[in-house]
Amino acid sequence: MDLNPTVEAVTDRIIARSRDARGRYLDKIARAAEAGPKRAHLSCSNQAHAYAAMGEDKDPLVAEKSPNIGIVTAYNDMLSAHQPFETYPERIRAAARRAGATAQVAGGVPAMCDGVTQGQTGMELSLFSRDVIALASAVALSHDTFDAAIFLGVCDKIVPGLVIAAATFGHLPAVFVPAGPMVSGLPNDEKAKVRQQFAAGEVGREALMEAEMASYHGPGTCTFYGTANSNQMLMEFMGLHLPGASFVNPGTPLRDALTDAATARAAAITALGNDYRPAGRVLDERAFVNGIVGLMATGGSTNLVIHLPAMARAAGVILDIEDFNDLSSAVPQMAKIYPNGLADVNHFHAAGGLGYMIGELLEAGLLHPDTVTIAGDGLAHYAREPKLKDGALVWEDGAAESLNDRILRPASDPFQKTGGLKELRGNLGRSVMKVSAVAPEHRVVEAPVRVFHEQEDVKAAFRAGAFTEDTVVVVRFQGPRANGMPELHGLTPTLSVLLSRGLKVALVTDGRMSGASGKVPAAIHVAPEAAAGGPIAKLRDGDRVRVDATTGTLEVLEPGFDERAPAEVDLSANAEGLGREMFAAFRERCGLASDGAGVVV
Repeated sequence: MDLNPTVEAVTDRIIARSRDARGRYLDKIARAAEAGPKRAHLSCSNQAHAYAAMGEDKDPLVAEKSPNIGIVTAYNDMLSAHQPFETYPERIRAAARRAGATAQVAGGVPAMCDGVTQGQTGMELSLFSRDVIALASAVALSHDTFDAAIFLGVCDKIVPGLVIAAATFGHLPAVFVPAGPMVSGLPNDEKAKVRQQFAAGEVGREALMEAEMASYHGPGTCTFYGTANSNQMLMEFMGLHLPGASFVNPGTPLRDALTDAATARAAAITALGNDYRPAGRVLDERAFVNGIVGLMATGGSTNLVIHLPAMARAAGVILDIEDFNDLSSAVPQMAKIYPNGLADVNHFHAAGGLGYMIGELLEAGLLHPDTVTIAGDGLAHYAREPKLKDGALVWEDGAAESLNDRILRPASDPFQKTGGLKELRGNLGRSVMKVSAVAPEHRVVEAPVRVFHEQEDVKAAFRAGAFTEDTVVVVRFQGPRANGMPELHGLTPTLSVLLSRGLKVALVTDGRMSGASGKVPAAIHVAPEAAAGGPIAKLRDGDRVRVDATTGTLEVLEPGFDERAPAEVDLSANAEGLGREMFAAFRERCGLASDGAGVVV
């Protein structure tokens, strides 16, 4: 199948836009490859420090003839998705020995749970934790004693931060190893119903707590299709996982076998062997286009519209919102996973999952088939699925057809003909909207605005009965320069109640929602943000605004709007407490959300 013309045109545009940056990047990693990674350049004292605690692995490390794998781990046992990683280093060391290699934990990186910090002060550190993770990974790998790296991470900012590091150390092969999703608990739609009932005062906190604990109940990734599971999808579409690794549950024999195989693969693709696959070759323009295609086909998290440009820049690839918008227009939405449907990722995986989807998209010409991956040349490897046969791990052809067309459908007969994302632009700036879960009749809202500076103020106004007519709710000074761009996920139940009452309602914000943003039309990531004097700072209560996801319009319909002075607010309350004072430099240095809100790249 010939490559889809839109996919080809967008790829060509990215290549042209990135030519200088990508050229400099490839030169950089070529120089690094020539200099190392080799342990021979270390002094005897350097090496003695590196190997002092390595026991039976000391001799092969000193001999320098076998690969040494650096493990960068985001383990902690507060994140259910990362709790299984506690035992991975020992498993990886054992698997490395069997493969004729060695492995060392190079370092740990922080991993915060957005589910814990949602609506709390700590969320103001969340986005910047991505850059901290990238920096911490750089410290870990700076010892320069490694021939490949294994990255252990799953959740929201963790995978993007690790990818930025993998790209920066692009002369090293990089293998990403997931832990898998928790088994299914309380259905996500039932959990959402209880949240809305609580927001409306119909049930108490005891009922809410019971529902939440029944939903988030064991080790593994949360089962809704939010940022964490979107990350796992990306790692397959971009060739950094082993095929089919994303959605195998923790604590299963197949999960263990995949971890062992990932270790053996990391050992096999170093510069010491005959199949050198540095991360910088894997992470090229085509890989990022494939990742965006996967995001659209699955209806994935809006957070990746921020993270993918930041990841790409680390590899010398320059992405723009228009790339997401144009690919969305060409890529069918093939999956319905909560919040876009009732199923969770376990149901999606059972219906055929990523292997079926990648096979379909390749057949439709919507993916670059010739990318470099850790599994081999060509994305066709990822249309296969892993199985255990007589205790041995093998890959077989994936499902030839969907096993549940209410969850997963072919590219020729999708749930909708376009992906789940739309760029909106106008005299309020540029933004994005996840439309995959928004009903067509709710995609155009023209109404007066109510302006707020905190999501809690929106909730207070709701409790006071202030929303009685069609409204565009504006929550501003929530961008990265203002307060670190916390997710405003707590607004979803409140605004959903207004929608269910028959009101036309939309959200406009320079903040984030999340992978769980749902049926309320939300123009998010508005750039330039209010704290940078963006047009959103000029809005006043009562201004009429049009939010139109059909034409891609975000417009204020007031004469003389452009001549107004932007509002200024006191942001000092966001500058201190719970570590926020330590992130002042991040807030001052970060770029536009539309460029990835990057600090370190």
